[in-house]
This record gives sequence, C-alpha cells and structure tokens, in this order.
Amino acid sequence: MSRDVLSEINQNKMSRYQWFVILICICLNIIDGFDVMVMAFTAPSVSVEWSLSGAQIGLLLSAGLFGMAAGSIFLAPLADKIGRRLLILACLVIAGLSMSACALVNSHSMLALLRFITGIGVGGILASSNVLASEYANARWRSLAVSLMSTGYGIGATLGGVLSLALIEHLGWRSIFLAGGVATIMMLLLSIWLLPESLDYLLAKRPKQALKQTNIIMQRMGGNTLSVLPNHFKNSTGNEGQFAKLFAGQLGFQTLCLWFAFFLVMFGFYFVMSWTPKILISMGMSADQGVTTGILISIGGIFGAAIIGLLASRIKIFYALSLFLGLTAVCVFLFVAVSAQVSVALIVGLLLGTLINGCVAGLYSISPTIYTADIRSRGVGYAIGFGRIGAILSPTVAGIFLDKGIAPATLYAYYGVVFIFAIFLILALAKAFYQHNQTQPLSLKVTS
Repeated sequence: MSRDVLSEINQNKMSRYQWFVILICICLNIIDGFDVMVMAFTAPSVSVEWSLSGAQIGLLLSAGLFGMAAGSIFLAPLADKIGRRLLILACLVIAGLSMSACALVNSHSMLALLRFITGIGVGGILASSNVLASEYANARWRSLAVSLMSTGYGIGATLGGVLSLALIEHLGWRSIFLAGGVATIMMLLLSIWLLPESLDYLLAKRPKQALKQTNIIMQRMGGNTLSVLPNHFKNSTGNEGQFAKLFAGQLGFQTLCLWFAFFLVMFGFYFVMSWTPKILISMGMSADQGVTTGILISIGGIFGAAIIGLLASRIKIFYALSLFLGLTAVCVFLFVAVSAQVSVALIVGLLLGTLINGCVAGLYSISPTIYTADIRSRGVGYAIGFGRIGAILSPTVAGIFLDKGIAPATLYAYYGVVFIFAIFLILALAKAFYQHNQTQPLSLKVTS
C-alpha cells in the first residue's frame, strides 16, 4: 500500500495552520513593500539635508532595487539547499540590521550601500516566502494563498507613506529607517518562534530530523503522521547542476517565458509606480492630487492581489492573469486621457493599481508551480531577479523618452503595449506547462 503525501495535502481542505503560515508570509512581504517605498518617501528630506543632486537621489532610489535583484538571484537559490526557513531567518537578520544602520549614516554613499544590503535581504525573503506560501496551500487555494501574500506589498507601501507623514516632520527621516529596522527584527523573532520549514523541502531533501519535523507539521495540519519518510520519485535523471535543471527539456521554454513575463510586467509596473505622480503634476494636477493618485494606486494593489487569487480559484491562474494583463493595458491607454478630470483620474488610478498589482501577484502565483521542490526557490528567485532588472531599467527608460520630448499619452501607450506582449508569453507558458505536466509526473509516496 502506498501513500502520496503531497497529493493528500493538495486534495484535502485547508487547515487553520496552513492559513496561519500564509499569514506569516503576508507579514514577511509587508517588509518588501515598506522597503521599496521608504526611500521614495524620505528622498526629499535626505536631499535637503545633504544637498544632493538628481543623480545622487537616483542612486539612492535604485540601490535597493539592485540589492533585491541580487538577493533573488544569489541568495534565494540557497533555500533549496539549507531550507526555506533558515534562508528567511538569515535574510531577516541582514535586512533588519542594515535598515537600522541607515538611521546612523552621515553620507549618501554609505546610505546607498546600506540600501543595497537591505535589498539583498529583502530579495531573499520575497522569493523564499513566495515559495513557502505556495507549498503550504492546497491545489484549489494555492493561487489565492500566494496572491494574498502579495497584498503585503501594498500594505507595506501604504504603511511607509503613513509613517513618513507622521514621523518625518517631528523626528526626521532617520526615524523611518529605524522604525523599519525595528519592525524587521521583531518579525525575525516572531519567525524564529512560529515559522515552520517547508514540507516539500523536508520530503525532497531529508535534512536532519526531517521525519520528526514532518510529523510535527502534519499534526498541526490535522493529518496522519508518518512512520518513515516517503520515497522521492521523479523522472529527472542525471547529475546536472541545479541551474541547468531550470532548462532541462521542455522546462527550459517555460523558464524563459516566465523570466521575460516577469521582466515585462515589472518594467510596466515600476513605470506606473515611479512616474505617475510626477507626470500628472506636470500635466496640470496639483502636487497633492498627484501624490494622492499615487497612493490610490498602491492601495489598489491590496485589492488587486486578492481579487486575482479569488478569480484563480474559479479559472486557471494563467487565464486569470492574461485577463488582468489585458485590462491593465486598456487602463494604461486610458489613464492619461482622463487626467484632465481629477475625480475620474483618481477612480481610474485606483482601478489601475488594482489591475497592475494583480498582474504581479498572478506571476508570483504561477512561478512556484512550474518547478519541483529541489529547484523551486532557485527558479522563483531567478525569475523575480530577472523581473527586478526590468524594474531598475524602467524609470530610466521613461526618463529618457520624456527628455526627448515624448508626450505623456504616447509614453503610456508604449508601456501599455508591454502588457500586451506579456499576455502572449503567459499563454505560451500555460500551453507548455500543461503539456509538460501530462508527461512529467512527480510523486512523493510512502510505501508500506
């Protein structure tokens, strides 16, 4: 008699403990949203204190994104070797200490270095928590679980804005970094106490005391314990390197589609997030109206991530994401056209934030499902890192276009096309994914 452990988890109802682990992952992702936006909120005050040029401010804004790309590419893959839990804890240490140290610097170059180091930690946390949330969800609610985790970004960005308004005037910009560092250290202590290891990792890699840890988790989930660890059957043979496994056979096409989809969506996302307030102000909105629109786009992200997750529980996530990408393209095309009417622009801004953040959440939902447990963190980390390259390039490319005199409406149209290209990649990925799953099954079974 054989028992397929992971299939049981996929088919059983979600337990309270599984949702609790996903809640922890949401809290971890709040750090990402806070960290990405904290420099944008503090940049004006930092610039005044040190009399910085535009290029120096640009370096500070980009340093964190460079670090996140490095963390996703170089640190996240270690989770496949040492475990999701240990990697997340290590990255929380890196992010917490470097964020706190930002409050003590006396030069913009040191602040940029610390922002880069913080980004490394956050990049590792983002990729690993994304994988962990996926692995603790069953098949029906997996997309919703990962999408809900993505709501943490919008929550973190919103908290960063609220704290900035509340603290900078009275305590200075350094207090924001100190608050972020303290919050990250508190999350570290909470994670040491409550964050479990991934079952997929325990079953695939069999570290020390894997059986004991597996049974503790199974009990918390309300499942039956194991007398022995299951045999790990997979069709992949050979001793090729971990990176090469991402491109083995048909998986290579899926990996490339995922990477370039991340690149395009992040390219469009960070244009909208970075430039929208400034462009709207240049077109006649007041400064407060432009900033309000930017905040509404961030708030929309909280809803967008949840909506696409709920939609994915009804239809396949690939098709839900394609729908969101198409609607985002339409919304981007319309956004500048309605900017003359402030009330309409605010509504469209909220809708755009909902849709564009839903696109990012959809990509995060898809990426863990493509790879097996032994290369999952590596695959997701590389995909997110490749997307961060798009995030880094996007604001600069937009600035070059604007300097050349491209009209804002034309520029938004260019970026709208980016989302249309992404639709074709996602549909091609969907076709390859379902074909691959029919011919490459994976099972973890206990034989008795």
